[in-house]
Amino acid sequence: MPPRTVKFRAATVAAVLALGTTLLAASPQSGAAAAEPAPVTDYCQGQCDDILPPGENGNATLVDILGNKAFGTHPAHSDDQLDRYNGLVAGHAGLTDQKLTDFFNDASFGVAKGQVESVTSPRDDVTITRDKASGVPHIKGTTRYGTEFGAGFAAGQDRLWLMDLFRHIGRGELTSFAGGALANQGLEQQFWPQAPYTEADLEAQVEYIRTHEGARGEQAMADAQAYVDGINAYREKSKKGRYFPGEYVLTGKIDAITNIGEIQPFRLTDLISIASVVGGQFGGGGGGEVQAALSLLSAQQKYGVAEGTKVWESFRQREDPEAVLTIHDGTSFPYAGRPATARGTALPDAGSVTAEALIHDRTGSAGTDRKAPVKAPAALRKAQGIYDDGVAPEGSLPGSGSGAQKRGMSNALLVSGKHTAGGNPIAVFGPQTGYFAPQLMMLQEIQGPGISARGVSFAGVGMYIQMGRGQDYAWSATSAGQDITDTYAIDLCEPDGAAPTKDSTHYLYRGTCTAMETLERTNSWKPTVADSTAKGSYRMQVRRTNYGIVTHRATVGGKPVAYTSLRTTYRHEADSIIGFQMLNDPAYVKDAASFQRAASNIDYAFNWFYADSRTAAYYNSGMNPVRAAGVDPALPVKAERAYEWQGYDPAANTAAYTPFAEHPHSSGQDYYVSWNNKQAKGYAAAGFGLGAVHRADLLDDRVAKLVEEGGVTRASLTRAMAQAAVTDLRGEQLLPELLKVIRSRPVTDPELNSVVQQLESWRAAGSQRRESSPGSHAYTYADAVRIMDAWWPKLVEAEFRPGLGDGLYEALTADLATDESPAASHGPSGAHSGSAFQYGWWGFVDKDLRRVLGQPVKGPLAKAYCGNGDLAGCRDALLSSLKQAAAEPAAEVYPGDDNCKAGEQWCSDAIVHRPLGGIAQKSVHWQNRPTYQQVVEFPAHR
Repeated sequence: MPPRTVKFRAATVAAVLALGTTLLAASPQSGAAAAEPAPVTDYCQGQCDDILPPGENGNATLVDILGNKAFGTHPAHSDDQLDRYNGLVAGHAGLTDQKLTDFFNDASFGVAKGQVESVTSPRDDVTITRDKASGVPHIKGTTRYGTEFGAGFAAGQDRLWLMDLFRHIGRGELTSFAGGALANQGLEQQFWPQAPYTEADLEAQVEYIRTHEGARGEQAMADAQAYVDGINAYREKSKKGRYFPGEYVLTGKIDAITNIGEIQPFRLTDLISIASVVGGQFGGGGGGEVQAALSLLSAQQKYGVAEGTKVWESFRQREDPEAVLTIHDGTSFPYAGRPATARGTALPDAGSVTAEALIHDRTGSAGTDRKAPVKAPAALRKAQGIYDDGVAPEGSLPGSGSGAQKRGMSNALLVSGKHTAGGNPIAVFGPQTGYFAPQLMMLQEIQGPGISARGVSFAGVGMYIQMGRGQDYAWSATSAGQDITDTYAIDLCEPDGAAPTKDSTHYLYRGTCTAMETLERTNSWKPTVADSTAKGSYRMQVRRTNYGIVTHRATVGGKPVAYTSLRTTYRHEADSIIGFQMLNDPAYVKDAASFQRAASNIDYAFNWFYADSRTAAYYNSGMNPVRAAGVDPALPVKAERAYEWQGYDPAANTAAYTPFAEHPHSSGQDYYVSWNNKQAKGYAAAGFGLGAVHRADLLDDRVAKLVEEGGVTRASLTRAMAQAAVTDLRGEQLLPELLKVIRSRPVTDPELNSVVQQLESWRAAGSQRRESSPGSHAYTYADAVRIMDAWWPKLVEAEFRPGLGDGLYEALTADLATDESPAASHGPSGAHSGSAFQYGWWGFVDKDLRRVLGQPVKGPLAKAYCGNGDLAGCRDALLSSLKQAAAEPAAEVYPGDDNCKAGEQWCSDAIVHRPLGGIAQKSVHWQNRPTYQQVVEFPAHR
């Protein structure tokens, strides 16, 4: 039994006993109608709002899909939240509390009289009421089983196809299910190796929750089973009624004429599979130690071991004293820092690292994008090829594509009641999960025995609200990304005692030569109406060890090793269900302290935020392993017992975890901001990029000013978020320093001086990427934005490559990309995804330029780079790169893609809801903003 569970039981035994005598008193399969529950009091009193574009309805029949392709029509409630979401770009300047519902839904509990659109009762102990305004399901049950059954039924109504996609992505079976498009191959190749399981592994995780988490664990699995039962009830009903999602016809699963075919039943293990995808996208942290080791070696090769290590550490920025913090009152939470004397570090020999092969036995179109279109019936031709580019374009899902090692997104702004006009805390927060049609999350209200909440849940694991509001409190999360994943170097061996090679499939585990376990998926596909990719197949193979999944092979000191990746949440993909159950339980969450305890039972790495009428609070969750003394978590470590996690047991992947008090947490601070930045002093960054300039500065500067002025309102805090959402981080935070260097002497070239003046005007106006007027599709300072987009990568290279040298510069840019503008396609969720400016060299440029300018710098880079530290030389490098950028035409800066023509600046930035099904949506103005967002202020409390 893991220590975390032991601590939880000791702290909450009374609550568990109470559950045992209440929630579990009735049989979970009971379908009899119970007495009408007492009315739920909504303590928000009309001051809770939310939004989730493009619309609640994520299911489309074949007729709906064909209508969308032929005429551009949309099913009801599939796009009715898109214009309000988009409207905040132009509308935030004049925003008042009274106008908030022009851009957000009223998130009050229940449905007002006269606003009921439909009522469905899939059982006699639950109703699903949908409102006219948005079609959101309001699920109300009189029994626990009926309530959860209703949640599953509503999920089927709104996200059946999406849930089916994600269970197949999690199981590594997407190409066999949806087609062999190259992007589909990439998706399953990205996600399955992160969480490869056998069916027995998935079943073991269900049983682990049921048997290791007491009464709450039993209830959670009963709730999950009821939820699955509800999904299957809708699955069967829609199939018989012929109103199932049309994608099943287009991918060849069901015949449109005869209705022959099947939608496979959902199982509890599917929920574990879906949870692994969601957790992998948003709740991971750490890893990447092999790439970090390669850049360290490159630095040591250039400068020598001691000086090279110093240079590398200055770029690694584990503990940058200038980093923006969520807990900014000076409280320290030491974790995963650099040891004074590292033990067990296992750096590879130079040039020895090779990635572990994943794909084997390719046939046909495997690894290619070769098409062989089928002859589609005339009635279906409008929808032919909707998945030719995959169910989601490569890199568009966070955690996939070239930015897969980067996790994050989501923001939060909270202000304490002592600084607000109403005297109550105010929160504007939400998860930033990319943009899809339908959305990955669905909005719902669930009211039943032991559950009272409204908000969003990821489709397929929506038995509880994951971010939203309760009766008198609201909560949300941002990805935290602290280090819960380590890399081990396992010594290879041969069972017969022969000399091992890098290809050996046995390793030393605590002195015994042990066979690696081979996990495989064989997928095959053929062309369908939806996906024209030619017939093909391949086999995916991973090797699993007691130290995790093999990712690379190398030699260390001349001896062959395999590098493995081990994360604490592996084999525990759905254990966090306990924390979510608590967050939905009004009998458990009554104040900030009980909220923090609930959040501590969520195993993935998240920053959790809370607001009620009295307190704003924060807690960082995650299964943080207790490492052996002296182990450096930033680099690979030897797979020896002395360097294992404390208390490590590979059977169920359990260990000792840091206790509640050692996680960053706070209540009542003047304000909180989070945009995937550093949590607190001492809490070491798990990767590169948490330095002196971070996109969270866009929030922190604005909220700090509001707090200083006092009288903060829901509208003013929303305005602060909305301003940050259309601001170019480079323009606001870096351009002033760049201009200081350039203006240190007169610019004598008239054309170049005119370019500098354009940038100065843009900066003076706020450095925004915003339309000149609503619908113009042209930015007010279009030329300045184009110049900055072209200049930034050039100036970074001009500033750093000469000093670092080609090898080290390229190694460090592999650790951290230099730029992530809204038009970039390499970010954590690809182009057109809204999220921008999370990963880049902003902090490096800032520290280096301030050093050249003679300004004070805390935690400087180990060396000066721009112009080798000389102001005149730095100025020359910047002006030369600026001249090149100014001459670059828009068609090269914005080369175009499937959505935009070359040179279309606004379009290149624009948010595109990537179609995961057959319904497409219009592009909307860029905003760097949560996908689902709440604006809340509770004036009362229980």
